[in-house]
Amino acid sequence: MSTDYILQLDNISKYFGTVVSLKNVTLKLRRGEVHCLLGDNGAGKSTLIKTLAGVHGPSEGRYLVEGEEVHFKSPREALDRGIATVYQDLALVPLMSVARNFFAGREPSRKLFGVIPIMDIHHAAEVAEAKLAEMGIHVRSPYQPVGTMSGGERQCLAIARAIHFGAKVLILDEPTAALGVKQSCNVLKLIHTARARGISVIFITHNVHHAYPVADSFTLLNRGQSMGSFAKSEVSKEAVLDMMAGGTEIQSLVDELEGRVAA
Repeated sequence: MSTDYILQLDNISKYFGTVVSLKNVTLKLRRGEVHCLLGDNGAGKSTLIKTLAGVHGPSEGRYLVEGEEVHFKSPREALDRGIATVYQDLALVPLMSVARNFFAGREPSRKLFGVIPIMDIHHAAEVAEAKLAEMGIHVRSPYQPVGTMSGGERQCLAIARAIHFGAKVLILDEPTAALGVKQSCNVLKLIHTARARGISVIFITHNVHHAYPVADSFTLLNRGQSMGSFAKSEVSKEAVLDMMAGGTEIQSLVDELEGRVAA
């Protein structure tokens, strides 16, 4: 396997008893590339995300990181290899501040009375505000509760946190779902920023209109199987939409309906 790819899935299958969730899926992610994983509901995207993130081990096939086969037993092991996953629920605590959420689990500390270790909240606030600003995210205050932020701002915070703490591969689970146009644009800009920093991104979505402008390549899933992987130069947005919509099956249905109307 070539080390040109930072992450590879080679004929991965995942079974839950007699249920086949993934079957012979192959995915290759280059360094500094945005790879969009497209599929409708029930296509197997969630299972694939959890396999990449170390939640599930594959039943068959090989998972390679930087050319080395891996067998993650937990998401922590995947994170230690630089594979960070930002789920739709974001794993943010609404009542905690931006700074506390940014450093959750990695809190900088200082000694109270020279003895008792406590979180250095002021240092955390300064760093969080500065690092977010570097990525084009300007918060009103690093002390504000995350619950007061918009959905798009929270999504950007979760992505920025993963980038700051050394993600080599960023897996984004439907990051623009339920966001407005402006908020979605901000998230897509942040994906551009990640790529410019040399971070590889797997962008999971069912929205081709969001995926196509930022993607370098695509993999389409349908009922747990890959319909193929394509470089952006090889496929148009219309062709991707056609494959996701069912292609000739949809066209046949349209022709049939038009025939009924004409009759």
